[in-house]
Amino acid sequence: EVSTDDPETAFCTLANREELNPEEGSIHHCLYQFTRNETLTETNKLLCDVCTQRHCGPKNNIKSEKKYVYTNAKKQMLISLAPPILTLHLKRFQHAGFNLRKVNRHIKFPEVIDLAPFCTAKCKNVAEGNTKVLYSLYGVVEHSGTMRSGHYTAYVKMRAMNNHLSDLVLRGQTQALETEPVKGQWFHISDTHVQPVSVSKVLSSQAYLLFYERLL
Repeated sequence: EVSTDDPETAFCTLANREELNPEEGSIHHCLYQFTRNETLTETNKLLCDVCTQRHCGPKNNIKSEKKYVYTNAKKQMLISLAPPILTLHLKRFQHAGFNLRKVNRHIKFPEVIDLAPFCTAKCKNVAEGNTKVLYSLYGVVEHSGTMRSGHYTAYVKMRAMNNHLSDLVLRGQTQALETEPVKGQWFHISDTHVQPVSVSKVLSSQAYLLFYERLL
């Protein structure tokens, strides 16, 4: 979807991201880097229809690609619609020459995460005046092994039915009072083996996939 926004607010977020100062090796730092403001120059310049028409006249008069005008631009990827369920997929591989190598580095992630610094100032399903978009962790997928072989396990929180989540999914309601993690017991699941674990065990896992549900 391409839209034209006021240049003064196009790169604004619900909460001031410049005050984050996220810790390197954390999910906040990953999100900060993914949504950073980029400058497109040189070979990455943007094709500008307005500049092209100003320089060459109407589009139907353009007979050669050489007549297109490219210009420097800014690019930023932000969240325009906060989902009821937030799924974060961590890139767990890197190129080592012509080979792929698994990344085993631990990435810190919280029980409750605020997406406001990564949402547009006009996020579609956030009430006007809200400066927080909170999510509570309820599931983690972990991979052990290498790029060639390994085993997937999961951490899942068992808790009472979340009526607020049902409202979000079925009726699109976004008002809520919850700002704390949803209470419940965490379990580690490996094939048919299931055992209860502490939240500290969950937060120390080598997350591959993270699952959060909307609180606020």
